[in-house]
Amino acid sequence: MVLLRQLLGDVLRRLRVRQGRTLREVSTLARVSLGYLSEVERGQKEASSELLASICGALGVPLSQVLREVSDQFALAELQHAPVLADVPERERLPIPETVPGSLPEDAFEGFRAVVPPIEHSPEVKDMVAA
Repeated sequence: MVLLRQLLGDVLRRLRVRQGRTLREVSTLARVSLGYLSEVERGQKEASSELLASICGALGVPLSQVLREVSDQFALAELQHAPVLADVPERERLPIPETVPGSLPEDAFEGFRAVVPPIEHSPEVKDMVAA
């Protein structure tokens, strides 16, 4: 069972520990209670975008980097066929159609692909895709 808030908390904790910083230090700099920051890191609370920006500022890392790492971890979970919607009972999940009515044809994105560079994934994701 993989939830976005858990992956986000894992990434934030890993960054904090890698920097050798305490929860108290980061919570003070981010102006968030120590208990709340702890709950965010443990994946028990969903952090707002403002709170995430404040935590990232306290850690000295761009929010985009944190979100990129979370995205890479999420992609790993999907590649490993981990149930991402584990909290939603199977009977309540909507079927995913092979094609979405009114969707654009594949060649509609060619101009976009020429302008936007491909995403650089972490080494873990690259290994999973290559396998």
